[in-house]
Amino acid sequence: MYQMNTQNEAKTSIFRTLWPKPIKMASMDLIHLFSDCIQSASSRTQEYLYFKDPENKFNPSPSTLSEIFLMTFIQRSTVLNLTDIFNTTTMTPEQRILLGADWVWAVLDHPSRNPKIQIAVQVCHLPERTEQILEDLSLDLYADVMRMAGMDVVEKTQAERMVDFCSSIGRDCFTLFLFFGRQKDEGNIYGLLSNNLQAAVGKCVRIDQLFINHFFKGAKCFVTPAGMLQALVGKEGNDPLTMLVKFT
Repeated sequence: MYQMNTQNEAKTSIFRTLWPKPIKMASMDLIHLFSDCIQSASSRTQEYLYFKDPENKFNPSPSTLSEIFLMTFIQRSTVLNLTDIFNTTTMTPEQRILLGADWVWAVLDHPSRNPKIQIAVQVCHLPERTEQILEDLSLDLYADVMRMAGMDVVEKTQAERMVDFCSSIGRDCFTLFLFFGRQKDEGNIYGLLSNNLQAAVGKCVRIDQLFINHFFKGAKCFVTPAGMLQALVGKEGNDPLTMLVKFT
């Protein structure tokens, strides 16, 4: 019993400070401003995805690409006064390991001051780039953080940890796997958004980048970032929702 309480307290301490207070804003204004911020962040990141150094000395690391996207988004959202209704929470290194997310977006409700919709984002990179991500792939580091949090060590992929995180919150928490380039399309940014991947875990399916890539095979129809958020804001009930998004 004491161990269970310790685990619950550890989880609570991780989540406690994630969400600030909201104010009221019309849904269409929110969608328009979100789309503007995404366009700025995606365009800026795309410049680096397409960049080729003639001397092959400068190759932005995966973490640098993620930071460029996130910083540009936050900067633009601040300029547009979006931050009070659409919040961006950057995960600490420990939270990234435990929860699998790089950051969490939240549409904040009024007047309850609770997150109405949450989107946990995990950036996925091409295999040749992920060779540089040694820290994120370290099971030893993951085990150390889990032990420090007083939680059981369970070997799961980073994607599975994020799916578990969203599942623990409910159907209004969506996973968004954000692909900075795909095979034969290295310069574009795509996303898989879903609140139903926990169903695969229940069938003992391993959720990793290979599994996620299967959703894109043969896909010809993608929604825009504005269309994605509009679907989330207008969604009613607890029905499952999965969609492919093209950000550039």
